[in-house]
Amino acid sequence: MERDSISRTLRRFSNMRYLLVLEGIGVGAAAGLVTVLFRAVLSQGETVLHAALAFGTAHPYFIPLWFVILLGAAGLVTYLLKWEPLISGSGIPQVEGEMQGRIRTVWWRVLLAKFLGGLLTIGAGLALGREGPSIQLGAMAGKGVSRLTKRVRTEEKLLMTCGASAGLAAAFNAPLAGVLFSLEELHKNFSLDVLLPAMASSITADVISRYIFGLKPVFDFSGIAMMPLKNYWLVPVLGLILGLFGVLYNLCVDKAQNLYDKIKIPYIKTAIPFVLAGILGFVWPAVLGGGHGLIAGLTGQTALWGLLGLLAVRFAYSILSFSAGVPGGIFLPLLVLGAVAGSLVGGTAAAVGLDVHLENFVILGMAGYFAAVVRAPVTGILLICEMTGTLSHMLSLAMVSLIAYATADLLRSKPIYDQLLHRMLRKRRPEAEKAASGDKVLVNAPVHLGAPACGKRIGDVSWPAGCLIVSVRRGEEELVPKGNTRLRAGDDITVLCDEYHSEEVYRALIEATAYGTRRIIEAFDEAGVPIERLYAAGGIAQKN
Repeated sequence: MERDSISRTLRRFSNMRYLLVLEGIGVGAAAGLVTVLFRAVLSQGETVLHAALAFGTAHPYFIPLWFVILLGAAGLVTYLLKWEPLISGSGIPQVEGEMQGRIRTVWWRVLLAKFLGGLLTIGAGLALGREGPSIQLGAMAGKGVSRLTKRVRTEEKLLMTCGASAGLAAAFNAPLAGVLFSLEELHKNFSLDVLLPAMASSITADVISRYIFGLKPVFDFSGIAMMPLKNYWLVPVLGLILGLFGVLYNLCVDKAQNLYDKIKIPYIKTAIPFVLAGILGFVWPAVLGGGHGLIAGLTGQTALWGLLGLLAVRFAYSILSFSAGVPGGIFLPLLVLGAVAGSLVGGTAAAVGLDVHLENFVILGMAGYFAAVVRAPVTGILLICEMTGTLSHMLSLAMVSLIAYATADLLRSKPIYDQLLHRMLRKRRPEAEKAASGDKVLVNAPVHLGAPACGKRIGDVSWPAGCLIVSVRRGEEELVPKGNTRLRAGDDITVLCDEYHSEEVYRALIEATAYGTRRIIEAFDEAGVPIERLYAAGGIAQKN
């Protein structure tokens, strides 16, 4: 049985890179249809929500009935979470965990439960976004395609990546951001084997989305004027503020989750954000939901105290909604907080007599805050450019993202999705973190100049136990690995191993192929940062 698994994996690997683009198109169509349906139903749900709140405002007798409806929805969400716990939160940490071999999901259960759970939470007005669920729904659609067509495990992970790209592309009409998110956040390296099929999938999903929802960007900022160069000194100031604000957000999410964990009755934990949605719905309905309307209305907002109050309420409501563990994302809520913070800084600058364009600060705030919290600056820059329909702000977006990223990083704030993944894995039993299925996966890493393996013959290197070297790629040439094959800097080594041991094999492999990596690994472990973050440090290793 094991020999058959190895044989299938190697046969698929030899032709995989030529087939994955076509498979990516198929996954993009499947994931795009699921995500578009999710987005369309949510749009109708938002209409129903506003109609119900307007009716309750005009007819107070309806208010108690509305709270009964919200509590009933909370009960359904609690049941869905019990039936399939892996639908909690945005779903992105779950996808990352499966990419790392730590989690195994039943794709159709997650697909069904996440779809229904997301409709109930976001439709009820909780401060949650559609993009996280869309990414998980897309990834599960990719896994479903893989299972139905009986693909090997390594290929399945790539198809899940394609699905995740398609989900984000269809959720925000942002195909390039969908691709970059998969490379920067899920795989944390820029691999050509991932790039091409992810692009095919993302573009396919975006075509479907635009056919249904039209060609306009999510936020139309295409006509705004650029920030004068004399005011560019405000960009690093804004980046510093957003970096500090991002650290505060991640810290508050962690503390809020700790408080929620003390609640032993699941229904009470789930009901809290639903009750808050009911209260705010009749007190300040503008703060409900993902916040698309808030961003669109910020360009005309000039009252600083109003902005400060909006920021405080939205910040607390977003954290209390997300930390409860109900299905829903944080992409759009993060962008809303960044936009409000940017508008507050821009409004303050205007109040002291500086010639600023408020719309610029709204856009910069979204990108900078995303970079500070998620720690995926390239994705954030492209996402904002695609969502706003303009590329003219690329320089200032890059500046604010860099400063915000560096500020949060220097303060040792963990990226939000890594933080959430660690928490989720701690709650799961150790034997559930990795399913010993016997599936084989491919792990690969480039040989760096000065690494222990550089310049040595393959047979003279102490390779990780339980792995088989199946390929050495040198430029455009692919070598058949032999004991006397001498490795050079720049060679790309691919090894085959059991998925259960992939993490250990991965660690041992990069110690052999990367220069000075052992001390880096120890430092990352001491800091509690996952080893996959080494990708972001310069592509030290690549894991398929």
